[in-house]
Amino acid sequence: MARSIENSAAQLAIAPDEVRTTAELARLYLSPDEVERTASELSRILEYAATLKRVDVTGVEPTVHAVPQDSPLRDDVVGPHDDLATALRGAPLSQDRYFVVPAIFETGDEG
Repeated sequence: MARSIENSAAQLAIAPDEVRTTAELARLYLSPDEVERTASELSRILEYAATLKRVDVTGVEPTVHAVPQDSPLRDDVVGPHDDLATALRGAPLSQDRYFVVPAIFETGDEG
């Protein structure tokens, strides 16, 4: 259910039913108290966003960070590095030319 920031505060209120539906879709269990608290908190966030929407930012340059930052990127060049044997020597487990790491996904083809 899309909402416009420019709606009145009353229209910005999040109903507990909306919180319950969203929680159900996200497979979250929220107690009745959590539903009420979340609805209230989300409503306040939307009200604050509506307040910010009314701020005149004419002439204000867009920024990525609150203070100027210089983040120069270094050149992507190959530098000194360990040879394969040295790198594998420090590994807890290796096989041929590769590091062996525990599987994190089930493949279903164990056997």
